[in-house]
Amino acid sequence: MKFEDYRISDEIKKSLSKLNFTKPTDIQYKAIPPIMKGEDVLAIAQTGTGKTAAFAIPVLDRLQFSKNRKRGDGIKCIVMVPTRELAIQITEVFNEIGRGTRVNIFSVFGGVEQGPQIAKLEAGIDVLVATPGRLFDLVSQGYIQLHRVEILILDEADHMLDLGFIHDIRQLITKLPRQRQTLFFSATINEKIKELAYSLVNKPVRIQVSPKDPVAKNVDHSVMYVDMDDKRFFLERVVKENPDKKILVFVRTKVRAERVMKAMERVEIESMTIHGDKDQKDRLDAMKKFRKGDTKLLIATDVSARGIDIPNVDYVVNYDLPEQPENYVHRVGRTGRGTAKGIAVTFCSPEEKPILDEIQNYLTKDIKVLEVDKEDYEATIDFSAEAKYDWKALLKEAEETDEKVKAAKAKKAKAKAKKKK
Repeated sequence: MKFEDYRISDEIKKSLSKLNFTKPTDIQYKAIPPIMKGEDVLAIAQTGTGKTAAFAIPVLDRLQFSKNRKRGDGIKCIVMVPTRELAIQITEVFNEIGRGTRVNIFSVFGGVEQGPQIAKLEAGIDVLVATPGRLFDLVSQGYIQLHRVEILILDEADHMLDLGFIHDIRQLITKLPRQRQTLFFSATINEKIKELAYSLVNKPVRIQVSPKDPVAKNVDHSVMYVDMDDKRFFLERVVKENPDKKILVFVRTKVRAERVMKAMERVEIESMTIHGDKDQKDRLDAMKKFRKGDTKLLIATDVSARGIDIPNVDYVVNYDLPEQPENYVHRVGRTGRGTAKGIAVTFCSPEEKPILDEIQNYLTKDIKVLEVDKEDYEATIDFSAEAKYDWKALLKEAEETDEKVKAAKAKKAKAKAKKKK
């Protein structure tokens, strides 16, 4: 079945054609019909499966022809997401698909002044994409009215729970109309997720799109055993051997992200970081430059990059192993999206081996090992620009020390000769 066969508006079909969306993905094929019928949906699907379009297409079509389209009545659809970057990305997808439909979409999130957001809200919108924290703040202050909401969408619900948004979500739900359509999307499912989901949905259509191997077939992923202190040399090698490739590097903490960037600076490799301590403007600037290819190396933490769709990422490097096994799947899923091929490599130090074992248990199979012999390992370090820099620094230091020793000896000899006189 093709999108042109669906009973959706010509405006949406035109937009989908321009975006080269011809046939629905599995999640779109299974989710669009029940959403169009107004049924609640509980969907388990990994990122990269096309789930944003799976709810954006039917929601835009429904709102375009809604009898109660007057914006003065209030917001018709709320999309709750865990991060600022994901809020911006989903808003872009809605705008691209909804071009020509007259449905007004806007996003609100923390980390920026709320004044401009409030002004836009007061002008009237149909679809609001929001992070729970900022949404809760604006509802509490009376700037957002939820009594006219017809559709509630929770995307990346598992990640919202990980970030501790459960209380905000439950508080917000109490302010929504009981008669509404609820769409619940999550990459993983456990008892906590089930409890939240079934407290929100009513007789949902349950959809699960999770292949036996959660890592896409077009991603070649492997692991390399590298000492913690040597990882920077191997990252330098990957970057220099692939100068035209777009490389996304994952680290465990914000501090690590900045340290890795500094290490790359020392070997004259330009990179940018994206993490929670960066201003929103800087984060958006880094994403924009990486998307365009102006910056080839982006260093990110899991929280900042989860769920973000960055086109044409050639390499994913797990510089540090993730603390949560499922985050491995989210990380490597940043490459090899759609029909593109991708490469993901993990640097595993001896102290990280237990984490690797957990990941392999989660995947229910071992990750391919890239063998590095002793000679090649040592050559990677010896030929590093940083290693050369260190040798130069040591030589310079040795020369300076030698000169100081010679000067001290000369001074001593001169003093001795003076005494003899």
